Amino acid sequence: MSDVIIFGIGQLAEVAHFYLENDSEHSVVAFTVDQQFIQQESFRGLPIVAFEDIEARYLPSKYKMFVPISYRKVNALRKDKYQEAKNKGYNFVSYISSKATYYGTPVGENCFVFEDNVIQPFTRIGHNCILWSGNHIGHHSVIGDHCFIASHVVISGGVEIGERSFIGVNATLRDNLRIGAENVIGAGAIVMKDTKDKQVFVPDATQAFHKKSNELKNF
Repeated sequence: MSDVIIFGIGQLAEVAHFYLENDSEHSVVAFTVDQQFIQQESFRGLPIVAFEDIEARYLPSKYKMFVPISYRKVNALRKDKYQEAKNKGYNFVSYISSKATYYGTPVGENCFVFEDNVIQPFTRIGHNCILWSGNHIGHHSVIGDHCFIASHVVISGGVEIGERSFIGVNATLRDNLRIGAENVIGAGAIVMKDTKDKQVFVPDATQAFHKKSNELKNF
């Protein structure tokens, strides 16, 4: 059990607070954010402390950090704050939902794994990753550091995903692929071959039908 400081005071920080308090052995004691973004003294009934001063009030030897920041700037913002907290001397907790199917294979620090993820044996998940709800992570797959996997993604067996990649909702990755670093694979994309670093995949959006909803028959 650890006393934890959450970085952030937005929706994702609020979600992290809920999961840690209701489905982990940890206890959240405070929130932290850069001084320029502090406009109130507390959040969820707990103090907000400037990140610039956090180690003076909450010693790294006694408290751990959780940095659940989104995929902004292709995960660079989360990577930077994770590294800054590490440079301050903090260790991190990871959260794996009790409702995930998980067989104890390696998951790095500062990872946030939501409910209904299926993480098969012989996988490896790097540091500072977020896996939103309902994904399939196939056997012998490797997810690099600082990745964000959105909901209901299918990652088949033997896939390697480069660091700082984003995989969108309902994307499908064929088995034995090598996904480059800093890829953005959009919602609903189907990837069938290896990718290069910093590639972007955006499937065509569904087009609107030519009739209005009140013009449809038998509906």
